[in-house]
Amino acid sequence: MKPLPEFSISCPLPISDGERILLAHGGGGKMMQQLIATVFRPALDGGNLEVQHDGAVLPLESSRLAFTTDSYVVHPLFFPGGNIGTLAIYGTVNDLAMCGAVPLYLSAGFILEEGTEMDVLRRVVESMRQAADACSVQLVTGDTKVVDKGKGDGIFITTAGIGVVKHSLKIHPKSIRAGDKILLNGDLGRHGIAIMAQREGLAFEGAIESDAAPLSEPVQKLLNAGIRIHCLRDLTRGGLASALNEIVSVSGLDIHVREKTIPVCEPVKGACEILGLDPLYVANEGRFITIVPAEDADRALSVLRTHPLGREASLIGEVKPASTGWVTMTNAIGTNRILDLLSGEQLPRIC
Repeated sequence: MKPLPEFSISCPLPISDGERILLAHGGGGKMMQQLIATVFRPALDGGNLEVQHDGAVLPLESSRLAFTTDSYVVHPLFFPGGNIGTLAIYGTVNDLAMCGAVPLYLSAGFILEEGTEMDVLRRVVESMRQAADACSVQLVTGDTKVVDKGKGDGIFITTAGIGVVKHSLKIHPKSIRAGDKILLNGDLGRHGIAIMAQREGLAFEGAIESDAAPLSEPVQKLLNAGIRIHCLRDLTRGGLASALNEIVSVSGLDIHVREKTIPVCEPVKGACEILGLDPLYVANEGRFITIVPAEDADRALSVLRTHPLGREASLIGEVKPASTGWVTMTNAIGTNRILDLLSGEQLPRIC
């Protein structure tokens, strides 16, 4: 049995007083121990991992590793379908999954604003533990800092993740070829609209929850089935249209999709019409595209549909030979339009 990794948290400043985080000056000592003992260790230790060290020693047996990092500043901290903690875990796991890697270990750094309620921090950290357990990953090291009141926005989280690559495929935009098919695992726009509705106090006909979810399992199902994946991309900031444009800019090929094959649920459609948003550019946290050779497309679609996160999977388009350098779409009435990159973000602070 492999040894468990050590869990470390460097925490020189925060203490709690009246169940709020205060900014202390000087070294860590008892103040550091208090936050670790009352918040982080109960949620993240699980009773098995050693604490109190400056790093984690990890057992790894692979010739190829995937490594990623990301920061989370979503506002509000809690939203229908998740919170900043679950988002931080799923987002990092998903970035590793898009490399075709099996996620193993995560780190988490917390920037806490003075005055943030301790109960809020406890809820976020506990949700991170639950999300990590659901993804079969371990939070093995972390850090926390406190900034003056007014210099932050409650809680910011930075995560990094390590995963192992157990195949020989080169999964990235430069691997795609003309004739490849593009598969989408589900409907678009839920996360961005859920955040906007919560932030602005909007009510739409039909409940809209974030689609935040870990994508490692459906990706591994595809790999285990022998699907020759050329590219994977999760559809976060900028949504589907931005992801396709990024792939085109790297590959040098064109992409064409069909609107009628791209699922968008009715509540999201209605909300986008009211807000003047295009669901193709709205962020998702549980949606991804898979680009595969044409001869693998039907089988890949069948594999995806066997997983709960791929039940609505559809074949939405194909890669075209280099010509215009554009992403184009045939709309519902049969005319073509260019899906260009937006000049700015439709919805800021959504992750």
